[in-house]
Amino acid sequence: MLDEVERWLARRSWTVADRPMGRLLAAKQETTVSVVLPALNEEATVGEIVSVIRGELMTPSAPLVDELVVLDSGSTDATAEVAAAAGARVVHRDAVLPRLPAVPGKGEVLWRSLLVTGGDVVCFVDADLRDFSPDFVTGTVGPLLTEPDVHFVKAMHDRPLAGEPGQGGRVTELVARPLLNLHWPQLAGFVQPLGGEYAARRSLLERLPFPVGYGVEIGLLVDALATVGLDALAQVDVGTRKHRHQDGQALGRMAAAIYRTAQLRLARGHLVRPSLTQFERGERGFVPRTYQVDTEERPPMREIGEYAARHAA
Repeated sequence: MLDEVERWLARRSWTVADRPMGRLLAAKQETTVSVVLPALNEEATVGEIVSVIRGELMTPSAPLVDELVVLDSGSTDATAEVAAAAGARVVHRDAVLPRLPAVPGKGEVLWRSLLVTGGDVVCFVDADLRDFSPDFVTGTVGPLLTEPDVHFVKAMHDRPLAGEPGQGGRVTELVARPLLNLHWPQLAGFVQPLGGEYAARRSLLERLPFPVGYGVEIGLLVDALATVGLDALAQVDVGTRKHRHQDGQALGRMAAAIYRTAQLRLARGHLVRPSLTQFERGERGFVPRTYQVDTEERPPMREIGEYAARHAA
C-alpha cells in the first residue's frame, strides 16, 4: 500500500506553478467553472476573497471563473451585503430547495450549492481566509482542466497557528489522519484531507452523498475514492492558508462529527450515542454541556427531482 501511495504522490501531486494561467485558459475551452463560498458571519473576510476572484480570475484577459456564488448559511452580520457589494451573487441557504427545510452545517450549504450553480467544475473556497490568493482557485481547478482523468482535487498548504508554521490542523493530525491511515490507507498521501479548498467535476459531486456538517470533507474524499478510484484524485500545493482558528471545544465537536462520518462509512451502522458531552468550569465546578453529533446526510444530488429536471433541460 505504501508503494501505491508513493506512486500516487509522484503522479498526482503538483504545485500551483505547474500550470500557469495561459495553460489553464488554453485548456479550458468550453468547460465552465463555478466557485462557491459557503459563508456564515464572515463579513470581515468574504469581501476581499470575492474581490480577488473577480479582479484576477473573471476578467477579459483571464476569464477562468464563469460564476461566483456566496452561499449564505444564515449570517446575522453583514456577510451577504459585503459579498454582494464586492460582486458575488449571494444566495441564502433557505432559498434553495425550500420544500426541504435546511439544517445547520457546512455540508448542507455545499450540497445545496449544486442546485444554484451550473459549472462543469465546482470549486469550494472557505469564506474565512485572510490574505487570500487566487492560487487556491487556479491550483485546484487546474488539473481538472488539463488532466481528463482527474475528477477531484484538494489544495495542500501550510497552516500557521499562533505565528508558528505547521502543515496540518489539530483535528487533521489527531483525528482525520489516523483514521485515513488506518482505514483508507490509499488516502494517506493527502496533506490536507479536511481543507475547505477543493474542486471537483460536477459529474462526480452529483453522485456523492453530503454529510450536512463538519464531516463533509472527509466524507467526500472517502466516497470519491470509492467512486472513481485513487488515480482520479489529486492535490496541489498552493502555499500558505491563513484563517480564523476555533477554540478547543469547537474542535472537539468537529472531531466527533468527523469520526461519526468515518464510522458510518466503515460499518454503515448506527451510533450508539450520537452526542458529545464536554465540560465548562462554572461557579460550583465543572458543568457538563452535551451537543448532538451530526447524524444526517443528504443524498446524491442527482436523486433530487428539481436538480434532475434542471440539468435535463
